[in-house]
Amino acid sequence: MSMVVGEALIDIVTAADGTTTEYAGGSPLNVAVGLARLGRPVEFVTRIGEDARGGMILDHLAASGVRVASGSMSAESTATARATLDPTGAATYEFDLEWALPAPAWASTPELVHTGSIAAVTEPGCAVVADILYRLRSSATISFDPNVRTALITDEVRARERIEHLVSMSDIVKASDEDLAWFDPTRDPVDIARDWLALGPAVVAVTKGSEGAFAVCAAGVVEMAAREVQVIDTVGAGDAFMAGLLDGFWSQGLLGAKHRGALRALDPARLRTVLANAVLMSALTVAKAGADLPDRETLDREAGILQ
Repeated sequence: MSMVVGEALIDIVTAADGTTTEYAGGSPLNVAVGLARLGRPVEFVTRIGEDARGGMILDHLAASGVRVASGSMSAESTATARATLDPTGAATYEFDLEWALPAPAWASTPELVHTGSIAAVTEPGCAVVADILYRLRSSATISFDPNVRTALITDEVRARERIEHLVSMSDIVKASDEDLAWFDPTRDPVDIARDWLALGPAVVAVTKGSEGAFAVCAAGVVEMAAREVQVIDTVGAGDAFMAGLLDGFWSQGLLGAKHRGALRALDPARLRTVLANAVLMSALTVAKAGADLPDRETLDREAGILQ
């Protein structure tokens, strides 16, 4: 079983032509949905309101097979993110969100715990998130995606400290080249990824948009080209990559604290297979409007076609 901890919200997406559509979103929510659509059991720890938008999120999660943890309906109102798309499909965001996560109760002990984005750095809920990771690390693989949202960061120094702390507790870290440029604009992303690897993770993967992705592990650096697709928009692209990355490690039998040693000994060939899965997940998502991540049948079919 896996657990995803983090924000759920409504993306209010305004296209370049001015049309507006609402979708259930939030980076951790997208990862939870992505894993569930791939047939992985997921429990989602979040904070939404008992309002119409909260109901929309619950319906979206239920349709994908995600179990919502007890206590998640604790917000006065459901958060929103206004995403404005440019002509290339790239999105910029403005948020209306309060992150005050109550101490959660989970149904069973997971083998994987994922978190990231707003939930990891926004007070006061970020302290609860860090405590969950600390408590479950003895049994679970920990994964983390900083997915930096600069519009919500008021203290950049403190945010960097929190990100590095979560990196040090994690086994699998995913970031974008834009995240790393914000973290330290003076350094090469590969060098930052190697520094993060030295803090404790077994793998640090970095997405580079249309240029693909790379990952560093103890055995070295693995590069992966992007799939060529017609991009509708980039909403959820990084989250789809994250879900594909975790799904790939799941298929390799490398999740759970008991497999931490094997994950650290990962060879480049196996890492390349996992990266290919993640890149394909992302490509299939950007070829559709909104964060509409593929299911297992679609992913496996497209993987077979491309082999």
